Amino acid sequence: MSRLFYGILATFLISLSGATAAEAPPAPDDFPRFSVPGYEKQLDSLRRLYWLHYQPAGPLIPLWDEWMPMSTLWPAVGEGGSLQAMRKRWSAALSSRGINAEGYVKTLQHDGLAHSEGWPFPLWTQAGGIGWHFRGTGVPGYDGPAATTDGWTLSHAKGMSIGEKGWEIELTEPGATATTPAFSIDAGIAPWLRLNWWASSLDGANCYLEWTTAEHSEFSPERRIFFSPASGGGQAVEHLPMGGGGGKLNTNVVESRTMIPVARLPEWKGTITRIRIAFGNAGPARAVIKSFHTACDSRHNINNTNFIRGCHDYFVWTADFGFLRDQIGRIRTALRFMMREFDTRRRRCVYTTWPGHEGRSGVRYADGKKVIVPGEGIGSNYWDLLPFGGEDALATIYYYDALLDMADLEQQIAIHPQWCVAGGADAFDPEDLRRHANDVREYASKRFWNDKTGRFGTVDLDGNLHDYGFTFLNNEAVYYGFATPEQAKSIHEWMSGSRTIADDTSQGQDIYRWRFGPRSTTKRNVDYYFWAWSAPESIPFGYQVQDGGGVLGFSYHDLMARLMTAGPDDAAKRLDEICVWFDEVQAAGGYRAYYSDPARGTMQGGNVPGGLGLDKEFFESILVPQVMLYGFLGLKPTADGCEIEPRLPKAWPSLEITRIHLHDHVLDVKVQGNNIEVVDESKSDAPLQIKAPSGWNVVARAKSQ
Repeated sequence: MSRLFYGILATFLISLSGATAAEAPPAPDDFPRFSVPGYEKQLDSLRRLYWLHYQPAGPLIPLWDEWMPMSTLWPAVGEGGSLQAMRKRWSAALSSRGINAEGYVKTLQHDGLAHSEGWPFPLWTQAGGIGWHFRGTGVPGYDGPAATTDGWTLSHAKGMSIGEKGWEIELTEPGATATTPAFSIDAGIAPWLRLNWWASSLDGANCYLEWTTAEHSEFSPERRIFFSPASGGGQAVEHLPMGGGGGKLNTNVVESRTMIPVARLPEWKGTITRIRIAFGNAGPARAVIKSFHTACDSRHNINNTNFIRGCHDYFVWTADFGFLRDQIGRIRTALRFMMREFDTRRRRCVYTTWPGHEGRSGVRYADGKKVIVPGEGIGSNYWDLLPFGGEDALATIYYYDALLDMADLEQQIAIHPQWCVAGGADAFDPEDLRRHANDVREYASKRFWNDKTGRFGTVDLDGNLHDYGFTFLNNEAVYYGFATPEQAKSIHEWMSGSRTIADDTSQGQDIYRWRFGPRSTTKRNVDYYFWAWSAPESIPFGYQVQDGGGVLGFSYHDLMARLMTAGPDDAAKRLDEICVWFDEVQAAGGYRAYYSDPARGTMQGGNVPGGLGLDKEFFESILVPQVMLYGFLGLKPTADGCEIEPRLPKAWPSLEITRIHLHDHVLDVKVQGNNIEVVDESKSDAPLQIKAPSGWNVVARAKSQ
């Protein structure tokens, strides 16, 4: 088994680097502080954990858009221009998120051998597909076999050498084509075709593909699909050593990664035997083919909801009206894609039918024998080995939350005409969105609930419920208000160990075997994966992140679920245990030093497999300290200011959090008794509404007073 598929985020984002310091460095004076009399040691430890993961943090790809804005936008770090640095980074990142013509928010991962707008795996080579890589991706571990032009045939075209960028082709006459060598693959494992290329003089061309099958040996318009031409773009620079016309070709621009959805056509079936690329050129032209291959559908069905929620969080923290004016159309487009693509209005859940995303496993057992089903079980989210899809529980929870965020944005736009943000026919009705969200919650919270175990699972398109004790799914169901109070209580009883589930591998205190948080799953999983992760039984339970391992960042949802269900005392006790663990880790020299003893667990990260996700690509570790702001302090940013609903443990005499960057203000907030004191360190005269529940006294003043 390739080491590439040992766990979560096996794509490794090699251009990024998370926290890897041996020990957490001291935080600067202008970094927020958490203060509770008598708990200085614990909260200093928590602040160091926060700073350790804040330093490399910022915008990543849409996968993290729900978690990173809320964790990085509020600290008031620096003064003047530096105070705005993080905001500028987020504004630029969210504004430039790629959205395709259908409205899908692209995954924005590095290059791989799958869908160019999705996760870089599963690879076509794993699926048993076909491909030609005249030049590689340049990403170690995500390259196909080097190809030659042997067996290819050209018509009305002249093949040149394989150059620096790929196979250079001069299209000498109109209607040029390039035909692959003969092969034999099952259409079902190749729902997309991907062409990475450059071209010149193809503007307006009707490019298309045709294919032959075992049943139909000749090319025919009945088996044809059109696609858009590539363009060399930019100022012309001669690269191809050719004579004649065709224009100059600039291959210095980014190549076109053309995705062709062949599975949408009913004639893409049976055994595919050849493919012909028709360039549609009306005259001389040029092309460079970097690669051409089949592709699994590796898109994520949670990108759009994460983008919506990230934009919402950015706006309520910053009150950046210009951003909202510029992005509201794209945000609405993202939500409409979800409704249309996943039939959410009718199905009342995220109903995913993408090839390989039906929620079925690619690793199954029949009569005691393992059966591998290529093309099945492709991941749809962060948990990239698990076949979430079909009636997707996790995506539905995120969709429910995105509906509420969108409703909030639309309502604020409607009551603030001075923002000059477009409304009208393109806008959603906020009350309609909330009714729809309630319908989703009413249906899906029952559909995904397992009465036998008293927790949530996920459902495939055959109606089968899959439940491996997904702690992340259940905690997030509570956190986002998706679970009913009775369900939240049942989940807490299971995870806290007050009730046990007979079939679970991990029960009681062992659920928190890794100390910093719960295991990701509590039931041994050897048969619910994407097909290429075919030997899960070879790794002990707990030594793979997605099978009994743990991820530090999602302890935040565990803490918040405890606070919401069992109360602040229960959550504070769990937080104390995390701080004790972190102190021991730091005393040992940091994460890597501490876990050099495999008896404590094995770490994943940086292309090394393991059971625990703490550093490197596990950027969401920054979430844990957010329980202080969003949980115990109960601060919720709004378009006009904030709401504060404190929930302090009985043993805490008070709580203060400093340097909260809200809109144009820098606030220190202290809660003591039934008083909320807000001190504004900024010189902003912009209005700021601060609301609190009945019974709380709010006193706001400038720092100089």
